[in-house]
Amino acid sequence: MKERVAVIFDNLFIARPDLEICRRSIADAFNILQACYRNKGKVLICGNGGSAADSEHIVGELMKGFLLKREIPDEHKNRLKLAFPDQWEYLSDKLQGALPAISLVSQVALSTAIANDVDQDMVFAQQVYGYGREGDVLICISTSGNSGNVVNAARVASAFGLKAIGMTGNSGGELNKLCDVVIRVPECETYKVQEYHISVYHALCAMLEAEFFG
Repeated sequence: MKERVAVIFDNLFIARPDLEICRRSIADAFNILQACYRNKGKVLICGNGGSAADSEHIVGELMKGFLLKREIPDEHKNRLKLAFPDQWEYLSDKLQGALPAISLVSQVALSTAIANDVDQDMVFAQQVYGYGREGDVLICISTSGNSGNVVNAARVASAFGLKAIGMTGNSGGELNKLCDVVIRVPECETYKVQEYHISVYHALCAMLEAEFFG
């Protein structure tokens, strides 16, 4: 890890020492995500209820500046300058470096069509099949680890060469069998699991930002 990344990582356990039991799985999740982005991949994220909100939240931290200003490369500025000589400075100043991520809970028309025409437990699996490519990563958020639509998404990811990261409560549930890494936080009550999840993914997003834009 870069020094700045390591500092963010260590500070997570200073702030939340009870997450120490997850140190290895969080580090492994970071390594999977870093490798995905190094290889020009993307991250897909799914969950239900509060975990659906977390899916959206993670995308918001990855797709634009989080803690750092993410200036775009000079090569991209030059492309904008050639294409739009009168507007390129504004565009270059306002655009921010992005780590590609898609929340699978956002596709309302598609999700309701799948739920109505096929089955509710396939709403994420169908999107993984459509969007996912070998080398991409699926983040599966389920406090129990047993949410049917999240589990089916993990199955499809596994079959088609995507890495899967689970974020669950302390049991891990069915996602234990399906994900490459499962971050099992030390809690089982839903809202308390979600509070841990926020700390974990904020740290992961900050670490990725420091790795690629620091």
